[in-house]
Amino acid sequence: MLNIALFGPPGAGKGTQSQLLIEKYNLTYISTGDILRQEIANNTEFGKKAKDIIAKGHLVSDELIVEIIEKRVNEHTDSKGILFDGFPRTVVQAYILDGLLLKMNTTLSCMISLEVPEEELVARLVKRGETSNRNDDVPEVISNRLKEYKNKTAPVARYYKERGLLNAIKGTGTIEKIHSRICKVINATLNKEWMNVVIAGVPGAGKGTQGRLLADKYNLYYISTGGKIRKEVAKDTDIGRAAKPYLEKGELVPDEIIIKLIEDEIKKHSNVKGFVFKGFPRTIIQVYILDALLRKLNSSVSTCMELNISTLESIKRLSARGKTSEARSYDKNTDLIIHRLEEYEERSQKVLDYYRKIDKTMVVDANGDSDEVFNRMCKTMDKALKKVR
Repeated sequence: MLNIALFGPPGAGKGTQSQLLIEKYNLTYISTGDILRQEIANNTEFGKKAKDIIAKGHLVSDELIVEIIEKRVNEHTDSKGILFDGFPRTVVQAYILDGLLLKMNTTLSCMISLEVPEEELVARLVKRGETSNRNDDVPEVISNRLKEYKNKTAPVARYYKERGLLNAIKGTGTIEKIHSRICKVINATLNKEWMNVVIAGVPGAGKGTQGRLLADKYNLYYISTGGKIRKEVAKDTDIGRAAKPYLEKGELVPDEIIIKLIEDEIKKHSNVKGFVFKGFPRTIIQVYILDALLRKLNSSVSTCMELNISTLESIKRLSARGKTSEARSYDKNTDLIIHRLEEYEERSQKVLDYYRKIDKTMVVDANGDSDEVFNRMCKTMDKALKKVR
């Protein structure tokens, strides 16, 4: 999702620019100020509570703000992201927003701050007050609103600056020029988005081959938990000795071993454009672990590509590999092959169900030779990139 916080003092032009942005990028518009005014106009209980506070240029309680934001988001589930205008206004609200977006399995993409000199802000607000009949656009309230902004809202900029998400934009000039500056920042943000791909499918579906090819073509880093563990086993490290019994039985290696391996790989290669994960996650618990690992880097899983072949084809491929130099210990025994397929059905299908529910699963026909399958993978990847960016 493309989630943007449009930031700036009263009169900076956030409302005007917001309308242009929600049309261009298909975003859900969340203006806490507009929603509050609607509630006041409709004389709802919520509006009655907020009326006196807004008239004095103060901020309503965080509890009320969160309530209206969740309500509006739930009404618009088909958009490609959210544009926040007027929220967060305090550092506490910034933390609240992080929590709200985490609940939706997403994060804030960027904060765009419109910078306008104070004298121009006052002139804009006074002029708006003459035509809009807004009771907060009068000189005495304007002064209080700008003071409130400096004292409470400006520190929010520092919060996002420390996270590398703040983008200051010159908020003077024509509407078109300001819009162009904002779009330049948004497009750059989209291009910086990590593309994190989970390669799923039954044993023998070709996940390793296709995962490596995909990583090379799209400049991503390939992480194979199985490959990493086998190297540890070959080196006879502590991790290798702990994992070896599980590999020999064709069973899943304990999560505490996997977490350390993946975390190290992500830290070593945090300068790439994203990751291709092969062999992980295999359980719903590992789904949550991967989400947490990526969340630390302000990212998430972009798509899960399921390589689809029949059970019979899987058995044929694994049996054939068992007769080559690339054989795994569990490829040489039919009982172990069947055990792995049963384990996949029991545990890993829940992973696919999870990604289906959040509309991140894309099925790829894995029958045919490697080149044919890779061609389908690329077409699917291009669709996924368009969806993400």
